[in-house]
Amino acid sequence: MKRMIGHPLAALLAIGLAGSPAPLSAAELLGVQRIWDAAPHNAFTDLVHHRGQWFCVFREGQGHVSPDGAIRVLSSADGTNWQSAARLTSPTADLRDPKITVTSQGRLYLSAAGALHQPAAGKHQSLVWFSDDGRQWGEPVPVAEVNQWLWRIVWHKEAAYGVGYDTLGERFIRWYSSPDGRQFKSPVPNLFSAGYPNETGLAFLPDDTVLCLLRRDGEKASGQLGIAAPPYTQWQWRDLGVKIGGPQLIRLPDARLVAAVRLYDGQVRTSLAWLDWQKPALTEFLKLPSGGDTSYPGLVWHAGLLWVSYYSSHEGKTAIYLAQVRL
Repeated sequence: MKRMIGHPLAALLAIGLAGSPAPLSAAELLGVQRIWDAAPHNAFTDLVHHRGQWFCVFREGQGHVSPDGAIRVLSSADGTNWQSAARLTSPTADLRDPKITVTSQGRLYLSAAGALHQPAAGKHQSLVWFSDDGRQWGEPVPVAEVNQWLWRIVWHKEAAYGVGYDTLGERFIRWYSSPDGRQFKSPVPNLFSAGYPNETGLAFLPDDTVLCLLRRDGEKASGQLGIAAPPYTQWQWRDLGVKIGGPQLIRLPDARLVAAVRLYDGQVRTSLAWLDWQKPALTEFLKLPSGGDTSYPGLVWHAGLLWVSYYSSHEGKTAIYLAQVRL
């Protein structure tokens, strides 16, 4: 049975967006595969399908937080048989929370944050790498200001966009854009600041409106939905009424929006939920096999299925999983 999370609003958003989401439907979990567990701790995933190849990225290290964090890149031709394609390390930082996508020029684009070994000029430095094949990666390129964790970068119509969050304790998020994925500017330096905002998932609608699914960890820790039309300088925010972690968001070909999040009510778990941005509300529709230390999913729509990478410790060891879901 579907469970509604959130609350309806009295009216639709006042930014001139038309149309209603497609109806919800049943979901079927076709299978889940553990694809990596070699390190003591394997976590924080993302996923992309590019030029006939799958790539899954994640952090591996001695623990959830440890100075030896490295980025592992896995590749697969069929989504079943996986091999290590690359391992990225830093002599000066714990590399954390990698994300992978494809640039407007068709290159693979990897982003992460380096938790700098102290003493250093700051706590964190956001980094990006470029690759043509997922195996050979260029040198890391520092992006955004020191202590701004540029969480997830999304490419849309020849430009890169993302939301960074402050790691020094000021607790605000910042909107970033870039024409090349190297030089980022922040047209909205303080995008949202209530309730310790941090991790985000982004999705663009056909009219170029952007949706931002936001995690908060303050005294009031309910997730938020941000909405903005180009040029993305004026934002509206709505409370979703539920605490979420590790958010990711994808727009399906039929216009429905799927969110992948960690949920905390009852048993901690990684779940899929429909997002109705007009109410706004999340409707949980599928709990993935998960528990304990879990979440940070990647989402890809491919060959009529939703593919989900995530990590979990429900089988004892924190490992990387890949699920296929029919909607």
